[in-house]
Amino acid sequence: MAWTSSGTSNKELIENLWQNKLITQPVVKSAFLKVDRAHYSPSSPYADSPQPIGYEATISAPHMHAHAVETLLPFLLPKVEEGQKSSRGGEQNVIGQPGRPRRVLDIGSGSGYLTHVLAELVGETGVVVGLEHIPALRDLGEKNMSKSQEGRALLESGRVRFRVGDGRKGWSEPSPGDAQPGVGGAAAPDVTKERDKKEEAGGWDAIHVGAAAAVLHEELVEQLRSPGRMFIPVEAEDGWEQYIWTVDKDEHGNIEKKKLYGVRYVPLTDAPK
Repeated sequence: MAWTSSGTSNKELIENLWQNKLITQPVVKSAFLKVDRAHYSPSSPYADSPQPIGYEATISAPHMHAHAVETLLPFLLPKVEEGQKSSRGGEQNVIGQPGRPRRVLDIGSGSGYLTHVLAELVGETGVVVGLEHIPALRDLGEKNMSKSQEGRALLESGRVRFRVGDGRKGWSEPSPGDAQPGVGGAAAPDVTKERDKKEEAGGWDAIHVGAAAAVLHEELVEQLRSPGRMFIPVEAEDGWEQYIWTVDKDEHGNIEKKKLYGVRYVPLTDAPK
């Protein structure tokens, strides 16, 4: 029912996605309502269809963004201890380690739209990194997010960061407050603490990939935290079909891969020349 979800305003678009059960969780609906798609889509922002943003890239259809967020949701919401009540409308999330801020990687962040929506979900201690292989698109995401007061606050706080890099290899990003070893005459760091910091910098609770990978890149699987989840479109062996896959890593490091449904995304490749 995606084709019936288009609206004439951001609110109408999200309400239609809700009525058509393409958004099913109240906390997800709330996050999408906070982010005006018109700030991120240069044309037809409230149509439930992909739109070009230049550089052979697109902003995905809203229903695909909605499904990606709901699929990743247990790994996005701040960890709530058992017996505690979340401030988010009774939502309770028990996946993840206590006291560990959420870290999310958005590969192929493009316009920055989904990066912003993800940041609305991870909480005040979380970090979302939008990764692009085209510097102009990295700049576009940051520019678009700066159009709203909420977006500017996320950028200024460091809770959202846009980076340039090869998404097929993932990304390593320090958490807020991580000090550089040896700076300012500091003593030599403890080896165990340095190892833990390295794992923290390279680990992600959730990875969203917004372009179709030729294969399921092991570098990305390795960068998932335990537990963690990845949402990624992958090309079939015939090179024509594409399918959404989820990759789950449990608390013991065991991997489970699931093939969900067919899609059509732009390819995850080198930047166009």
